[in-house]
Amino acid sequence: MKAIVTVLGKDKVGIIADIAILMKECGINICDISQTVMQEYFTMIMLVDLSAANVDFVDLQRELKARGEQIGVDIRIQHQDLFDSMHKI
Repeated sequence: MKAIVTVLGKDKVGIIADIAILMKECGINICDISQTVMQEYFTMIMLVDLSAANVDFVDLQRELKARGEQIGVDIRIQHQDLFDSMHKI
């Protein structure tokens, strides 16, 4: 199972590292990542593989939200199939 993680907030040192550490702790592999800084705003989209995750999806959502609050960014996760359905033309 794969999911899409989005991150948005003011840029600062360590955002990618903080999120990558959380993913590692949860047994989640980052398959692909795209990030950019637009003026002072950090944006990132990650495709992650949840097949070896050691937490369920709802707990992962809570952990990402909490980590985002700690580091000052908004982190959201959606199952890939839901994301794909919402973005079909």
